[in-house]
Amino acid sequence: MDYAAIKKAAEAYGPAMTKFLRDMIAIPSESCEEKGVVLRIKEEMESLGYDKVEIDGLGNVIGWMGDGDKIIAIDSHIDTVGIGNINNWEADPYKGYETDKIIYGRGGSDQEGGMASATYGAKIMKDLGLIPEGYKIMVVGSVQEEDCDGMCWQYIYNVDKIVPEFVISTEPTDGGIYRGHRGRMEIRVDVKGVSCHGSAPERGDNAIYKMADILQDVRALNENPADDSVEIKGLVKMLDPKYNPDHYEDARFLGRGTCTTSQIFYTSPSRCAVADSCAISIDRRMTAGETYKSCLKEIEDLPSVKKYGDDVKVSMYWYDRPAWTGEVYKTECFFPTWINKESAPHVQALIDAHHALWGETRLWADDTAKAKREGRPLTDKWTFSTNGVSIQGRYGIPCVGFGPGAESQAHAPNEITWKQDLVVCAALYAAVPMLYKPGDKTESATSFRQELTGNDIK
Repeated sequence: MDYAAIKKAAEAYGPAMTKFLRDMIAIPSESCEEKGVVLRIKEEMESLGYDKVEIDGLGNVIGWMGDGDKIIAIDSHIDTVGIGNINNWEADPYKGYETDKIIYGRGGSDQEGGMASATYGAKIMKDLGLIPEGYKIMVVGSVQEEDCDGMCWQYIYNVDKIVPEFVISTEPTDGGIYRGHRGRMEIRVDVKGVSCHGSAPERGDNAIYKMADILQDVRALNENPADDSVEIKGLVKMLDPKYNPDHYEDARFLGRGTCTTSQIFYTSPSRCAVADSCAISIDRRMTAGETYKSCLKEIEDLPSVKKYGDDVKVSMYWYDRPAWTGEVYKTECFFPTWINKESAPHVQALIDAHHALWGETRLWADDTAKAKREGRPLTDKWTFSTNGVSIQGRYGIPCVGFGPGAESQAHAPNEITWKQDLVVCAALYAAVPMLYKPGDKTESATSFRQELTGNDIK
């Protein structure tokens, strides 16, 4: 394979990728409102000579190159979070600006930059004849990831009936190749009370006071150690073989699980009455060895939850928000943990491509990127969650990550991404299919997959 030609082609497409990304940034595309950016991506793919471009019922845009039966997919979610407080931005998040090195604006790193690189990576494959015989390339601009990670791929798998050989996620990886991440789930705790006039609160049963006790126990679950000095053992316990004998090594790779209260709600007849209900949302990040059932039981077993008995209900959220097309795909808010073996052929293909094109260490374009990348291993894991929770977590389709931008830019004001990253990623995507060795596949590429540890999620 002519790696110099691949790099030259990616460099030549650099200005086009920058323009394409800036066009996408200029189109607000929060979850369920992606129509404008979907149509812009479809336009770009068609102008580049994709063999087929389609939009499925959920609103995912899918471009195809090649005509084989086996599929290598490259996924980019093209929805973004909102901008938050506009006063925290130094420039318009949708107009932004560019310098010789960076592109500024909402979605640059998370993660429309990945869409730009993927779109042109497949174009380079076609230009240079890099699609292996028997394969076709699937480039996906997926929707609603920020709302419900992986739901878009549940639709692709279950409704579109598409099952790739493996998937490259273009989520930002700070110049690294990522082979897994923690899972997560969204838990709700509801507490019942009895209202009364605020002038005589003893006549009622204040649900907010009950919830105050539960909040402290949730905080303790996250922050406590795991020794006998505390009644509530902290989540750090899963790094200890005593508590997690089968999966503690994988847990140490991924990092400990966490939980935090993310929202609080109440009902009360008025501001001069006792609250008769209170509810919280808990963002629970799960490491290897934890299941959605074990995480629910941890909350149910908190001393304060037991204290209030039948007045407390612990449940998992469901997601059923309509897509921009009007389609609804209802699913539970459970997002499974997964890890690949570093030796898996789809991971090794990216490693080999990076070594051949760019060397054995992470690249950076400026001091901001260098501070996040220097000294870190080339092959690593994400801190946050991606569509991989469904691709590999639910369905066991091998998944691996390499994408432009930085995790630290995700959801932050003054978001940027780097032009060099767009070029680096497009070149690597183009080289991967010819380096993939399906003959090296074993029974499973998976080191750990949470769906296999007691989660009966269909």
